[in-house]
Amino acid sequence: MSQFDNYDSEDQMEETETRNPVRARMKQLEKEAEAAKRELTFVKAGIDPADPKFKYFLKGYDGDLTPEAIREAAAEAQLISTPPSPDQTDEAKAWNRTAKIAAGSQTAQPPVDWARRLQEATSPREVEQILDEARAALQNP
Repeated sequence: MSQFDNYDSEDQMEETETRNPVRARMKQLEKEAEAAKRELTFVKAGIDPADPKFKYFLKGYDGDLTPEAIREAAAEAQLISTPPSPDQTDEAKAWNRTAKIAAGSQTAQPPVDWARRLQEATSPREVEQILDEARAALQNP
C-alpha cells in the first residue's frame, strides 16, 4: 500500500500540507512566480501595473497571456490607444505626397519634355541616360 492510498479526501491532503511547512512555502513561491510572470507580461504589453486605471483590468483579464493579446484587449477596453494601422499610414503618406506636390507647384520648374529630349538624342548611350533620368524622376516626384 502506497502513502497516497491513505488519503481519503482533499481535506486530509490540505491538512498534511499545512503540517509540512516546506510544501506550504513551495506552493506560496509557485503562486508568487506565476504572479510575477503575469505582471511581466502586462508590462511587456505596455500596461503599467502601478497605474490605478489598469487596476481592474489586471485583476479581471483572463485571456491569453501574450503581450499582443493583452494589448488588443486593453485597446478594446479603451485603456490604451491602438497604433495606426498600415492603411492609415499609407493614407498619411499619400496625403504627404499630395501636400509636397501642392507646395512644390508654386516653385516648380517647368515639366521636362522627355519625347523632345529623346528625339534630339544623338547616340544610344544618350538615349539610355535620358531614360534613366526619366525613371528616377518618376520614382522621386
